[in-house]
Amino acid sequence: MNKNTIKELIKSAAKNVSLVNIYFRFDPNYYNLIPLVLEDKLLLTINEFDFIFDGYSVYRVKDITRVKIKSDMCDEIIKSEGLTSSIITPNINIYSWKNVFESLKSLNRNILIKKQTIDCKDVDLYVARIENIHKYFAYVWFLSDEGRWDDTHTKVLYSEIANITFASRCVDIPSKYLNEPPFIK
Repeated sequence: MNKNTIKELIKSAAKNVSLVNIYFRFDPNYYNLIPLVLEDKLLLTINEFDFIFDGYSVYRVKDITRVKIKSDMCDEIIKSEGLTSSIITPNINIYSWKNVFESLKSLNRNILIKKQTIDCKDVDLYVARIENIHKYFAYVWFLSDEGRWDDTHTKVLYSEIANITFASRCVDIPSKYLNEPPFIK
């Protein structure tokens, strides 16, 4: 599927608040999403899973390989249940990753970063809190598997980011039980 077709389908789905299946080059499975805002390089979506909206994600447009408008029972149920009418588009500037990080830092909440591996075939996931933002990278605090913030911040290149998720259960629920990262103390 070419990029112009992908962008036109995304624009149509955003305009009609429709659920889509989006396939990414880093995952053989599709994601159920409702596109909210599309810029040249980034896409802001709300994530759907089992008739529940669970957080927002920002994806790179270049990673999208295919889009399919879901005009099926799932999309019909979501609309009939009034879920699409309750969607609030967050005030996130998605013109660039730098803008995304600046917008998310102002929210002062933890995020989930998916970083692309060097071979571009897989992604690594990190719960993080943003510390400093620069033109081509940001410094963030990563959460360890033991539920502790790393001792030092980590430099994340924007070019390595596959996506960022925020306001989702997988980040927000555990975050209630965490101490603040060291830079906030």
